[in-house]
Amino acid sequence: MDSNTIDLLKEFLVTDIISFIMEDDGIPPVEAMNQFYNSEVFGKIEDTKTGLYRESSAYVYDLYKNESKYGHLVQIEI
Repeated sequence: MDSNTIDLLKEFLVTDIISFIMEDDGIPPVEAMNQFYNSEVFGKIEDTKTGLYRESSAYVYDLYKNESKYGHLVQIEI
C-alpha cells in the first residue's frame, strides 16, 4: 500500500473518531480534536507499523473510549 493511500485511510479514521467524540460527549470540534490528538490511540494510528489505521472506526473508537476510561491504552477482552 502506498503512503498516499495510508495517509488517506488515517485521515478518514481520525475524522470519524472526532465526529464520534463530538456526538457522544456533546463537545465542539476543537475540543474533540484536542482530546483525540493527545491520546495514545492517535499516536498508534500515526505509527503505521501498528497497522491500526486499517481497523474500523468503531473498533478504534472503542480503544479510545477505554483509554479515556482507564487513563491509558487498554484492550478489553470479550
